[in-house]
Amino acid sequence: MTGRAPRLSRRALLGAAALSAVPLAAGCTAGATDPIVLAAGEPGGFYVEFAELLAAAVARGGMPATVAGTGGSVDNIALVRDGRAALGLALTDMAVAARRGEPPFDAAVPLLAIGRVYENYMQLVVRAEDPAAGTADLAGRPVSLGAVGSGAAVFGDRLLAVAGIGARVAHRPLRDAAHALEDGGTDALLWSGGVPTPALAELAARRPVRLLPLVEHLPALRAAHGGVYGPVTVPAGAYGVAAPVPTVGVANLLVCRPDLAAPTADAVARTLVAAAPDLVPRSAVGTQYLDQRSLIGTGDVPLHPGAAAAYRELHG
Repeated sequence: MTGRAPRLSRRALLGAAALSAVPLAAGCTAGATDPIVLAAGEPGGFYVEFAELLAAAVARGGMPATVAGTGGSVDNIALVRDGRAALGLALTDMAVAARRGEPPFDAAVPLLAIGRVYENYMQLVVRAEDPAAGTADLAGRPVSLGAVGSGAAVFGDRLLAVAGIGARVAHRPLRDAAHALEDGGTDALLWSGGVPTPALAELAARRPVRLLPLVEHLPALRAAHGGVYGPVTVPAGAYGVAAPVPTVGVANLLVCRPDLAAPTADAVARTLVAAAPDLVPRSAVGTQYLDQRSLIGTGDVPLHPGAAAAYRELHG
């Protein structure tokens, strides 16, 4: 997505996990009572699941943390920017846009990253019986392109632009969009998240759905917006779909402001390494979460110095 990250051996990973248990507590502020806030996302998506697991992991290490529900990446960046959250989950394309002051941001936000935490799959969902074979077949039809404040909403606008089509666009939260698709209130919904996303799996259990391939739009997306997008494949069996579906992926980053205390950044980075097996939501398929080979591969969003120092110590 943002370039191939340095590979870490399994031996190095296990060694890092052993080394990190003690420094986590040491990296926290003694006597601190106010929990750090982690801006997450919508109910029914992996942002919240991952954030809750991470908050529990850093709390076990001595640093209280709480999770804030939001609309998604754009909201999370705003909360971090304004100092209302110490950490936030954000799609790489939205983090890069924020740093550059590009839409949907009206001024540059000097974000840094704690790590690249997992892969997001752009999932354009239709009812199984819908005749649409691709994005072009949605022209003029009602579609939900992600909640207001989400990275999916911005990506949806970018997708329609490069596809050269117009649609009757609504911006619904994920669960509302899923019910609208089920009830015929919309013909498609766009979601950016892990596979399978719980709310979509629940929808698929109630009525058959399928995904439209999006990879044909990748060259145009990269030409317009850079290398933040890449090819990924939703595996066969996800949501009951028999065949794999090629789509577009974008990495998810854990971001912060430059003034985040170095001990806090250090502690969270060590937790991402030490607690990696415990940070994978139970319903996740494959290895899209916390791939230790790509944790430091944050692309155009630099690592926070505290996190970078922790990774250097743990991995050399």
